[in-house]
Amino acid sequence: MDFGLWENYYKQILDDFGFERKDDEKTAQVLDDILFDEGCLTLEDLYEKINFSNRFIIFGAGPSLKKHIKKIKEEYDLTKYVLVSADGATTALIEEKIIPDIIATDLDGKIDDILYANTMGANLVIHGHGNNLEAILKYTPFFDNVLGTTQSQAHGNLYNFGGFTDGDRAMFLAIALGAKELILAGMDFGDRVTKYSRPNIENETAKADDIKLKKLEYAEAFTSWIAENKDVKIINLKL
Repeated sequence: MDFGLWENYYKQILDDFGFERKDDEKTAQVLDDILFDEGCLTLEDLYEKINFSNRFIIFGAGPSLKKHIKKIKEEYDLTKYVLVSADGATTALIEEKIIPDIIATDLDGKIDDILYANTMGANLVIHGHGNNLEAILKYTPFFDNVLGTTQSQAHGNLYNFGGFTDGDRAMFLAIALGAKELILAGMDFGDRVTKYSRPNIENETAKADDIKLKKLEYAEAFTSWIAENKDVKIINLKL
């Protein structure tokens, strides 16, 4: 999604959630500065790392995730797919002894698991926004093989492929990397959250709060936009 089109959605998101663009831009600049100092991946670098396939599996952190991981392990040859986890879904994959090729994260999942996956070869796509400045400062320097993204104007070392939540941003990233098939696992867009997306909840799942529900609505809308506007086959395992 080019920025001119994305900016229309972005302005709506800012209004709907009461976010400040200047806060997104501040965090983006901090992330860009860290990546300049520490080194980072370009999109071309990432493509070279994963160009063994144009078929991607995107793992979201919805209630169906573990069921879908089991199905995928039994029915799919994972060596033929690029595996992309959306932040907290990384923990579920590690529990099943799977290391994703890419983790799309704004660093609110379990950092220890994301760090472990990174040391085992996972590439990170770290997203900076107005609410994660502290996490960007604290954790980004500890990771290797990082590509940076922003939801405001791309600049410096940062990209903006489109998308709002970790899951739909992972889908837009996959398209930027040449995906022709997207299999969606754990992408439920329902009214429940899991311990993988909200590590502090007491039970395995809990009812999503109003903000999370609104985010899931955007994620579903962007998934539909991709299906309608991009030359990519989408298989949602929830259906």
